[in-house]
Amino acid sequence: MLGVSGDTVEDLKKFYDKYKLNFPLAGDTSHAMLERYGVWQEKMMYGTKKWGISRTTYVIDPAGNVTHVFPKVKVDGHVAEVLAALKS
Repeated sequence: MLGVSGDTVEDLKKFYDKYKLNFPLAGDTSHAMLERYGVWQEKMMYGTKKWGISRTTYVIDPAGNVTHVFPKVKVDGHVAEVLAALKS
């Protein structure tokens, strides 16, 4: 598992430490990977258009193929949903 964000490495380190994560985080401040996966999008936030990440989970098999895509991720229940996909 890898978490990718548009944040800086320094900000991700603080987030990683605060939540005691057990997987790596990658900072993509250029948004190159985020754009390639289609998750860097224009969104409405509090009545203002802003660019940001649309939370999405991709399951990628050992050969590098995307096997599942979970767009617009909501935290509640997401882990169970991904685990079920991994078992299929």
